[in-house]
Amino acid sequence: MTKTNAGNFFEDFRLGQEIRHATPRTVTAGDVALYTALYGSRFAFNSSAEFARSLGLPQAPLDDFAAFHVVFGKTVPDVSLNAVANLGYAGGRFGVPVYAGDTLSTVSTVIGLKENSNRKTGVVYVRSVGSNQRGEMVVDYVRWVMVKKRDESATIAEEKVPELPGSVAAADLVVPDNLACAGYDDVLAGSPHRWDDYAVGERIDHVDGMTIEEAEHMMATRLWQNTAKVHFNQHTEGQGRFGRRLIYGGHIISLARGLSFNGLGNAFKVAAINGGRHVNPTFAGDTIYAWSEVLEKVELPGRSDVGALRLRLVALKNQAASGFPFKKEDGKEYDPSVVLDFDYTVLMPRR
Repeated sequence: MTKTNAGNFFEDFRLGQEIRHATPRTVTAGDVALYTALYGSRFAFNSSAEFARSLGLPQAPLDDFAAFHVVFGKTVPDVSLNAVANLGYAGGRFGVPVYAGDTLSTVSTVIGLKENSNRKTGVVYVRSVGSNQRGEMVVDYVRWVMVKKRDESATIAEEKVPELPGSVAAADLVVPDNLACAGYDDVLAGSPHRWDDYAVGERIDHVDGMTIEEAEHMMATRLWQNTAKVHFNQHTEGQGRFGRRLIYGGHIISLARGLSFNGLGNAFKVAAINGGRHVNPTFAGDTIYAWSEVLEKVELPGRSDVGALRLRLVALKNQAASGFPFKKEDGKEYDPSVVLDFDYTVLMPRR
């Protein structure tokens, strides 16, 4: 009897199945430093304990996407070890802030299954909830992933494609307890532009680009304990479709979020993941650029000091964001340079 884990194949999943993922992870100040080293994030809220305290928090929290990566990484051995591709995200909410010293764990529930017509693969929908050591929700999101079948002739007991929300409602956004933006310092934050200064339909070229090095994406994949073979095993991937390792999609999300500081420096906290797709593969040596579009301005119930912006974040490879490359002329297919189409909501101070 083998003692190693080959991961779940599509026919191993069942609707309603609950998966408690292994290896709870205690995050440390080292994770904060590595996140900054990998993605160049400059948001003062996550960089300065004093800045965070001025807004009512006890210390600087982890970047929200750092918490997301830790929670996501727990799910890989059980959900996507045999994945062909991670297809998308929806209905994601960030909960209580995560601080150095917190221990995060993840539980996933299978909410949808759909076999592909080729009978070689199927799509698995899971809702994953990351919690801290007190059982408080840190991040709660849905993702769907295409997974290989072990046996093409295997039958699936029950299939279902879940209905997913187009966005997270304002009433469902979590604002950290004691957060108060009355004393928010624009100079220290690095941007004079607040919620009031943005308009629906406005597009922002984030200008800067960042090249992905092989060592960086490998370090990131190990840091988040992401065990997907497509990201770290060149021996097998060298014989695959692309002939090389794929960059973990979350790596692109964090790079694009870091680049977005130039133009959205006061978007200090991520509140929701409304939807997202990894459109084209990315490899070491590619240079990532990004642009954003303001999709919606959201007033938060009972708050006059802070508002929310719903943003589309588009990441590009080897193509500057000037001109805002996105879809081809037919409006259906993406421009080949687009690697990420990400719909998310951020919190921003108001005047």
